[in-house]
Amino acid sequence: MKLRIGIDLGGTKTEGIVMDAGGAILFRERRPTPAAQGYAVILDNIHGIVRHLEAQAGGAHCPVGIGTPGATSAVTGALKNSNTTCLIGKPIRDDLEKLLERPVRIANDANCFALSEALDGAGMNEPVVFGVILGTGVGGGIVVNGQLIEGLQHIAGEWGHNVLEADGPQCYCGRFGCVETFLSGPGLARDYAAHGGKAGLDARAIVTAAAAGDAVAESAMQRYLDRFGRALAVVINILDPHAVVLGGGMSNIARLYTEGREHVARYVFNDELRTKILPNVHGDSSGVRGAAQLWPAG
Repeated sequence: MKLRIGIDLGGTKTEGIVMDAGGAILFRERRPTPAAQGYAVILDNIHGIVRHLEAQAGGAHCPVGIGTPGATSAVTGALKNSNTTCLIGKPIRDDLEKLLERPVRIANDANCFALSEALDGAGMNEPVVFGVILGTGVGGGIVVNGQLIEGLQHIAGEWGHNVLEADGPQCYCGRFGCVETFLSGPGLARDYAAHGGKAGLDARAIVTAAAAGDAVAESAMQRYLDRFGRALAVVINILDPHAVVLGGGMSNIARLYTEGREHVARYVFNDELRTKILPNVHGDSSGVRGAAQLWPAG
Protein backbone atom coordinates (compact mmCIF):
# COMPACT_ATOMS: atom_id res chain seq x y z
CA MET A 1 0.00 0.00 0.00
CA LYS A 2 1.68 3.20 -1.17
CA LEU A 3 1.22 6.08 1.24
CA ARG A 4 1.54 9.75 0.39
CA ILE A 5 1.55 12.86 2.56
CA GLY A 6 -0.23 16.02 1.51
CA ILE A 7 0.30 19.39 3.18
CA ASP A 8 -2.04 22.35 2.69
CA LEU A 9 -0.09 25.44 3.73
CA GLY A 10 -2.68 28.09 4.46
CA GLY A 11 -2.35 31.58 5.86
CA THR A 12 -3.90 30.64 9.22
CA LYS A 13 -3.65 26.85 9.39
CA THR A 14 -1.46 24.10 8.01
CA GLU A 15 -3.11 20.74 7.45
CA GLY A 16 -1.46 17.44 6.68
CA ILE A 17 -2.84 14.03 5.73
CA VAL A 18 -1.62 10.55 4.98
CA MET A 19 -3.43 9.16 1.92
CA ASP A 20 -3.33 5.58 0.68
CA ALA A 21 -3.21 4.43 -2.95
CA GLY A 22 -6.99 4.29 -3.11
CA GLY A 23 -7.44 7.92 -2.06
CA ALA A 24 -8.51 7.21 1.52
CA ILE A 25 -7.29 9.58 4.24
CA LEU A 26 -5.74 7.49 7.00
CA PHE A 27 -4.41 10.19 9.32
CA ARG A 28 -4.85 13.94 9.64
CA GLU A 29 -3.05 16.69 11.54
CA ARG A 30 -3.86 20.41 11.72
CA ARG A 31 -1.75 23.10 13.33
CA PRO A 32 -1.81 26.91 13.20
CA THR A 33 0.46 28.44 10.58
CA PRO A 34 3.05 30.50 12.48
CA ALA A 35 3.16 33.20 9.79
CA ALA A 36 3.99 35.96 12.25
CA GLN A 37 7.10 34.07 13.35
CA GLY A 38 8.57 33.93 9.87
CA TYR A 39 9.70 31.60 7.14
CA ALA A 40 11.99 29.29 9.10
CA VAL A 41 9.33 28.60 11.73
CA ILE A 42 6.77 27.80 9.02
CA LEU A 43 9.17 25.21 7.56
CA ASP A 44 9.79 23.73 11.01
CA ASN A 45 6.03 23.50 11.49
CA ILE A 46 5.67 21.53 8.24
CA HIS A 47 8.58 19.31 9.29
CA GLY A 48 6.83 18.59 12.60
CA ILE A 49 3.56 17.71 10.89
CA VAL A 50 5.29 15.33 8.49
CA ARG A 51 7.16 13.57 11.29
CA HIS A 52 3.96 13.28 13.34
CA LEU A 53 2.02 11.80 10.42
CA GLU A 54 4.80 9.34 9.60
CA ALA A 55 4.86 8.19 13.21
CA GLN A 56 1.11 7.57 13.02
CA ALA A 57 1.68 5.61 9.81
CA GLY A 58 4.09 3.26 11.55
CA GLY A 59 7.28 5.07 10.62
CA ALA A 60 6.66 5.01 6.86
CA HIS A 61 8.90 7.32 4.79
CA CYS A 62 6.31 8.95 2.53
CA PRO A 63 6.59 11.21 -0.50
CA VAL A 64 5.34 14.72 0.31
CA GLY A 65 3.25 17.11 -1.77
CA ILE A 66 2.67 20.71 -0.70
CA GLY A 67 -0.14 23.03 -1.70
CA THR A 68 0.82 26.68 -1.22
CA PRO A 69 -0.67 30.09 -1.88
CA GLY A 70 1.18 31.59 -4.82
CA ALA A 71 3.33 29.80 -7.37
CA THR A 72 6.93 28.75 -7.90
CA SER A 73 8.86 31.02 -10.26
CA ALA A 74 10.06 29.14 -13.33
CA VAL A 75 13.06 31.50 -13.40
CA THR A 76 14.30 31.51 -9.80
CA GLY A 77 12.55 28.55 -8.18
CA ALA A 78 11.36 30.89 -5.44
CA LEU A 79 7.76 31.41 -4.40
CA LYS A 80 5.85 34.38 -5.83
CA ASN A 81 2.36 35.89 -5.53
CA SER A 82 1.78 34.47 -2.04
CA ASN A 83 -0.59 36.15 0.41
CA THR A 84 1.62 34.72 3.17
CA THR A 85 4.16 37.39 2.41
CA CYS A 86 7.09 35.94 4.35
CA LEU A 87 7.18 33.11 1.80
CA ILE A 88 7.69 35.42 -1.18
CA GLY A 89 11.12 35.09 -2.75
CA LYS A 90 11.99 32.00 -0.74
CA PRO A 91 13.18 28.72 -2.34
CA ILE A 92 10.59 26.78 -0.38
CA ARG A 93 10.84 23.53 -2.34
CA ASP A 94 14.63 23.35 -2.10
CA ASP A 95 14.58 24.19 1.58
CA LEU A 96 11.88 21.63 2.36
CA GLU A 97 13.72 18.95 0.41
CA LYS A 98 16.78 19.56 2.55
CA LEU A 99 14.77 19.63 5.77
CA LEU A 100 12.69 16.53 4.97
CA GLU A 101 15.54 14.73 3.19
CA ARG A 102 13.47 13.69 0.17
CA PRO A 103 12.02 15.09 -3.06
CA VAL A 104 9.03 17.38 -2.54
CA ARG A 105 6.39 18.38 -5.08
CA ILE A 106 4.77 21.80 -4.76
CA ALA A 107 1.78 23.31 -6.54
CA ASN A 108 -0.51 26.30 -6.15
CA ASP A 109 -3.42 25.61 -3.80
CA ALA A 110 -5.96 26.14 -6.61
CA ASN A 111 -4.11 23.58 -8.73
CA CYS A 112 -4.28 21.11 -5.85
CA PHE A 113 -8.02 21.72 -5.58
CA ALA A 114 -8.47 21.13 -9.31
CA LEU A 115 -6.40 17.94 -9.25
CA SER A 116 -8.33 16.47 -6.35
CA GLU A 117 -11.72 17.20 -7.86
CA ALA A 118 -10.63 15.90 -11.28
CA LEU A 119 -9.18 12.63 -9.99
CA ASP A 120 -11.87 11.48 -7.58
CA GLY A 121 -14.24 14.37 -7.01
CA ALA A 122 -16.92 16.18 -8.96
CA GLY A 123 -14.89 16.10 -12.19
CA MET A 124 -13.92 12.43 -12.02
CA ASN A 125 -13.79 10.78 -15.46
CA GLU A 126 -14.10 14.13 -17.25
CA PRO A 127 -11.26 14.58 -19.79
CA VAL A 128 -10.74 18.32 -19.21
CA VAL A 129 -11.56 19.95 -15.87
CA PHE A 130 -11.23 23.57 -14.85
CA GLY A 131 -11.20 23.90 -11.07
CA VAL A 132 -12.23 27.28 -9.69
CA ILE A 133 -11.56 28.82 -6.29
CA LEU A 134 -14.03 31.55 -5.30
CA GLY A 135 -13.11 32.61 -1.78
CA THR A 136 -11.09 35.43 -0.27
CA GLY A 137 -9.31 35.32 -3.63
CA VAL A 138 -10.06 33.85 -7.04
CA GLY A 139 -7.89 31.18 -8.64
CA GLY A 140 -8.09 28.20 -10.90
CA GLY A 141 -6.39 25.08 -12.12
CA ILE A 142 -6.51 22.89 -15.24
CA VAL A 143 -6.42 19.10 -15.32
CA VAL A 144 -6.34 17.18 -18.62
CA ASN A 145 -6.76 13.41 -18.60
CA GLY A 146 -5.81 13.31 -14.94
CA GLN A 147 -2.65 15.40 -15.39
CA LEU A 148 -2.25 18.83 -13.83
CA ILE A 149 -1.31 21.48 -16.40
CA GLU A 150 0.86 24.13 -14.75
CA GLY A 151 2.14 25.82 -17.91
CA LEU A 152 5.49 27.20 -18.95
CA GLN A 153 5.39 30.00 -16.36
CA HIS A 154 3.38 28.06 -13.74
CA ILE A 155 0.37 30.37 -14.18
CA ALA A 156 -2.04 28.11 -16.08
CA GLY A 157 -5.58 28.65 -14.81
CA GLU A 158 -4.93 32.02 -13.15
CA TRP A 159 -8.13 33.57 -14.45
CA GLY A 160 -8.57 35.65 -11.28
CA HIS A 161 -6.06 38.18 -12.56
CA ASN A 162 -7.55 38.73 -15.98
CA VAL A 163 -8.96 42.24 -16.16
CA LEU A 164 -12.74 42.10 -16.26
CA GLU A 165 -13.53 45.83 -16.01
CA ALA A 166 -10.65 48.22 -16.60
CA ASP A 167 -12.26 50.96 -14.50
CA GLY A 168 -12.76 48.62 -11.56
CA PRO A 169 -11.11 48.68 -8.14
CA GLN A 170 -7.39 48.19 -7.73
CA CYS A 171 -6.26 44.63 -7.12
CA TYR A 172 -3.37 43.69 -4.84
CA CYS A 173 -1.48 42.65 -7.99
CA GLY A 174 -1.38 46.30 -9.06
CA ARG A 175 -3.90 46.10 -11.91
CA PHE A 176 -7.43 47.45 -11.87
CA GLY A 177 -10.66 45.51 -12.26
CA CYS A 178 -9.30 41.96 -12.02
CA VAL A 179 -11.83 39.15 -11.84
CA GLU A 180 -10.76 38.64 -8.23
CA THR A 181 -11.83 42.15 -7.24
CA PHE A 182 -15.41 41.29 -8.22
CA LEU A 183 -15.93 37.55 -7.70
CA SER A 184 -14.13 37.04 -4.38
CA GLY A 185 -16.10 37.28 -1.16
CA PRO A 186 -14.51 40.64 -0.29
CA GLY A 187 -15.22 41.74 -3.87
CA LEU A 188 -18.96 41.15 -3.46
CA ALA A 189 -18.93 42.96 -0.11
CA ARG A 190 -17.09 45.94 -1.60
CA ASP A 191 -19.49 46.18 -4.54
CA TYR A 192 -22.53 45.95 -2.26
CA ALA A 193 -21.24 48.72 0.01
CA ALA A 194 -20.29 50.89 -2.98
CA HIS A 195 -23.89 50.79 -4.19
CA GLY A 196 -25.53 51.86 -0.94
CA GLY A 197 -25.47 48.65 1.05
CA LYS A 198 -25.01 48.47 4.80
CA ALA A 199 -21.40 48.75 5.85
CA GLY A 200 -19.79 45.70 7.43
CA LEU A 201 -21.85 42.97 5.78
CA ASP A 202 -19.82 40.05 4.46
CA ALA A 203 -20.62 37.99 1.38
CA ARG A 204 -22.64 35.38 3.24
CA ALA A 205 -24.83 38.03 4.84
CA ILE A 206 -25.38 39.73 1.49
CA VAL A 207 -26.47 36.45 -0.13
CA THR A 208 -28.88 35.87 2.78
CA ALA A 209 -30.24 39.41 2.56
CA ALA A 210 -30.86 39.03 -1.16
CA ALA A 211 -32.78 35.81 -0.57
CA ALA A 212 -34.90 37.63 2.02
CA GLY A 213 -35.88 40.28 -0.51
CA ASP A 214 -33.41 43.10 0.19
CA ALA A 215 -33.35 45.10 -3.05
CA VAL A 216 -29.82 46.48 -2.66
CA ALA A 217 -28.44 43.03 -1.89
CA GLU A 218 -30.33 41.54 -4.82
CA SER A 219 -28.88 44.17 -7.17
CA ALA A 220 -25.40 43.25 -5.93
CA MET A 221 -26.14 39.60 -6.58
CA GLN A 222 -27.33 40.35 -10.11
CA ARG A 223 -24.09 42.20 -10.83
CA TYR A 224 -22.13 39.32 -9.30
CA LEU A 225 -23.90 36.68 -11.41
CA ASP A 226 -23.40 38.69 -14.58
CA ARG A 227 -19.69 39.14 -13.86
CA PHE A 228 -19.40 35.44 -13.08
CA GLY A 229 -20.92 34.72 -16.48
CA ARG A 230 -18.64 37.08 -18.37
CA ALA A 231 -15.48 35.97 -16.59
CA LEU A 232 -16.08 32.23 -16.85
CA ALA A 233 -17.25 32.43 -20.47
CA VAL A 234 -13.80 33.71 -21.45
CA VAL A 235 -12.20 30.61 -19.90
CA ILE A 236 -14.68 28.28 -21.56
CA ASN A 237 -14.14 29.96 -24.93
CA ILE A 238 -10.41 29.25 -24.67
CA LEU A 239 -10.28 25.91 -22.85
CA ASP A 240 -13.69 24.39 -23.69
CA PRO A 241 -13.56 22.10 -20.63
CA HIS A 242 -15.92 19.20 -20.04
CA ALA A 243 -16.52 20.33 -16.46
CA VAL A 244 -15.99 23.38 -14.29
CA VAL A 245 -15.85 22.58 -10.57
CA LEU A 246 -16.39 25.41 -8.10
CA GLY A 247 -14.70 25.61 -4.70
CA GLY A 248 -14.11 28.15 -1.96
CA GLY A 249 -16.71 29.80 0.23
CA MET A 250 -18.56 31.49 -2.64
CA SER A 251 -19.11 28.12 -4.32
CA ASN A 252 -21.87 27.54 -1.73
CA ILE A 253 -24.08 30.08 -3.51
CA ALA A 254 -26.71 27.83 -5.06
CA ARG A 255 -27.63 30.46 -7.66
CA LEU A 256 -24.26 30.01 -9.38
CA TYR A 257 -25.39 26.62 -10.70
CA THR A 258 -28.70 27.93 -12.07
CA GLU A 259 -28.75 31.68 -12.80
CA GLY A 260 -24.95 31.82 -12.91
CA ARG A 261 -24.89 29.10 -15.52
CA GLU A 262 -27.48 31.01 -17.55
CA HIS A 263 -25.21 34.06 -17.52
CA VAL A 264 -22.27 31.94 -18.67
CA ALA A 265 -24.39 30.57 -21.52
CA ARG A 266 -25.31 34.11 -22.53
CA TYR A 267 -21.67 35.10 -23.04
CA VAL A 268 -20.00 31.90 -24.26
CA PHE A 269 -19.17 31.75 -27.97
CA ASN A 270 -21.62 29.00 -28.88
CA ASP A 271 -25.33 28.48 -29.39
CA GLU A 272 -25.49 26.22 -26.34
CA LEU A 273 -23.53 25.59 -23.15
CA ARG A 274 -22.73 21.91 -22.71
CA THR A 275 -20.05 22.47 -20.06
CA LYS A 276 -21.00 21.09 -16.64
CA ILE A 277 -20.74 23.60 -13.79
CA LEU A 278 -20.53 21.59 -10.61
CA PRO A 279 -20.10 22.04 -6.86
CA ASN A 280 -17.06 20.35 -5.38
CA VAL A 281 -17.23 16.99 -3.61
CA HIS A 282 -14.33 17.17 -1.17
CA GLY A 283 -14.94 20.65 0.27
CA ASP A 284 -12.17 22.02 2.46
CA SER A 285 -10.23 18.76 2.02
CA SER A 286 -9.78 19.21 -1.72
CA GLY A 287 -6.57 21.21 -1.38
CA VAL A 288 -4.78 18.85 0.97
CA ARG A 289 -5.99 15.81 -1.00
CA GLY A 290 -4.66 17.34 -4.21
CA ALA A 291 -1.32 18.03 -2.55
CA ALA A 292 -0.96 14.33 -1.74
CA GLN A 293 -2.10 13.46 -5.26
CA LEU A 294 0.80 15.40 -6.76
CA TRP A 295 2.44 11.99 -6.28
CA PRO A 296 0.80 9.20 -8.32
CA ALA A 297 -0.97 6.40 -6.47
CA GLY A 298 0.89 3.61 -8.27
